[in-house]
Amino acid sequence: MEIADYIVADDRQLVAQVLGGDDTAFEYLFNRYHEAIRRLFIQRTGGANDVDDLLQETFIKVYVNLHRYDPRFTFGQWVYTIARNTFIDHVRRRQDDLPIDERFTAPASNAPTPEENVINLQQRTQIEHSLDRLAPRYRRLIVMRFFDGYSYEEIAAKLALPLGTVKTQIHRAREQMCRLITKGEK
Repeated sequence: MEIADYIVADDRQLVAQVLGGDDTAFEYLFNRYHEAIRRLFIQRTGGANDVDDLLQETFIKVYVNLHRYDPRFTFGQWVYTIARNTFIDHVRRRQDDLPIDERFTAPASNAPTPEENVINLQQRTQIEHSLDRLAPRYRRLIVMRFFDGYSYEEIAAKLALPLGTVKTQIHRAREQMCRLITKGEK
């Protein structure tokens, strides 16, 4: 085949060429999919050093098992499935390599430490104090937006105010809250 023929050939044609003994066709398949699979592994591993090994292992499996490819599915889906399963196997192997005491330790708690509880209480007290010092209309907007979780549109509808007015007043209320908190006004 000419280079141009490889370039314009679809995946099924290239697979047929590889199965017929044309290794150059496999290079073109690899070139079509290796970057997408690499990005998948980078995303899943957080950019770990294992990406190249996983990529290589995936495409070895693709090459060895190419005779099992079912053309009813897209080649990309098939390669992605092999990549996903390779990653799962990798995670299992890494888990098996951990000492037994590390495998079964409880995950780190998300519960705040006593120090964090004190800091959170102080912050909450400061915010409540600053909120009490706001003008009533600003206080109501801050409570609706940040404590009750209403959207700007919902606030505008509930208070029968134009959306632009709500956004402007919430912006002013936030600025005033920030000034009160940073200055620590009593």
